[in-house]
Amino acid sequence: MALTQNRNTPHRQNTSRNLALAAGAVVYAGGMVAMAANGFVNAASTATGLTAVGVATHYQDNTTGDNGDQHVDVQRGFFGFANSAGADEVTRADIGQVCYMVDDETVAKTSGTDTRSPAGIVDDVDGNGVWVNIDPTNGVAASA
Repeated sequence: MALTQNRNTPHRQNTSRNLALAAGAVVYAGGMVAMAANGFVNAASTATGLTAVGVATHYQDNTTGDNGDQHVDVQRGFFGFANSAGADEVTRADIGQVCYMVDDETVAKTSGTDTRSPAGIVDDVDGNGVWVNIDPTNGVAASA
């Protein structure tokens, strides 16, 4: 039913989320974090079917735990990562394009012959590496 008066609509102002870790997962502060199809997160890696969800704000170790026993705070946004080399090196010409997860600190230009999941959108490339916009709601996984 359409509104007929003002509504106090709930909203989230920050870009941080607390996510459940996969069994056996270890994530490091500053590392890219990815969610698998089962809804639990782990450090980003070369694999298909993952969704980049952001960067861990702290170290969390769930090596002896089951799915969801531990949680990690993950921040969405623009982050600098190491660049792959050779044919997989991200360049300034790739700004606005999808890049792919190699591991929790490295991104690549290509999917590695369909072996990597999307990391996010390339925002910039400079002496610090590749700046990537990671936001699981921006449709990157669906478009890649």
